[in-house]
Amino acid sequence: MSPQTKSKQRIRDHGEVFTAEREVKAMCDLVKDECDRIDSRFLEPACGNGNFLAEILSRKLATVKKLYKSNHYDYERYAVLAAASIYGVELLADNAEECRKRLFALWDKEYTAVCKKEANDETREAVRYILSKNILCGNALTLMCVDENQKDTDKPIVFPEWSLLGTKLKRRDFRLDVMLKVGDDPKTGQPSMFKDGVDDYLSVNPVTGELMADPIREYPPVHYRKVAENG
Repeated sequence: MSPQTKSKQRIRDHGEVFTAEREVKAMCDLVKDECDRIDSRFLEPACGNGNFLAEILSRKLATVKKLYKSNHYDYERYAVLAAASIYGVELLADNAEECRKRLFALWDKEYTAVCKKEANDETREAVRYILSKNILCGNALTLMCVDENQKDTDKPIVFPEWSLLGTKLKRRDFRLDVMLKVGDDPKTGQPSMFKDGVDDYLSVNPVTGELMADPIREYPPVHYRKVAENG
């Protein structure tokens, strides 16, 4: 098998062919400024084992290093923010887990190289936790989580929004189907792809008249090394 495929069976069953590195880099170059921005959020709706997300994370971490390599305190928290800004949905559980491990290994290699003896396991575990919430098994067409047989469950895909406030991270959870409906005319009908309960987490911007996504859950800000304690 080529680096773009795992097996003929997976191609037959799922149409699984990974994007080649050359194409990944070329496509990321089209939005270079956003890829280089530390807090710019990216969602890959069929992330596979992370080809696009790994490239984006590498570019973000390069920006963090360029700006903060001489200050390990700043480097650490902005490196955490870089990881927290990347999201993925993947139908196959083994791909999703491989993606999480790949992103963490990439992040940890850069973190350790820059911070050296100041690198600590508490921060590493915080990033592992963030990636466990940001890379999910789900169906990007139905916007629902899936079980071990790739069948839709009754749980909508929910992602946390992470905002850096000094040394603290603020977490707010949003339903993906709600976020995708933002910007629609509130007077139009609800498309069939959206599930029951979407409107419970939508409000209308009084100035623009556009729909806004409301969080389904909010957490108090905590030190970025302690994010798992809110989970």
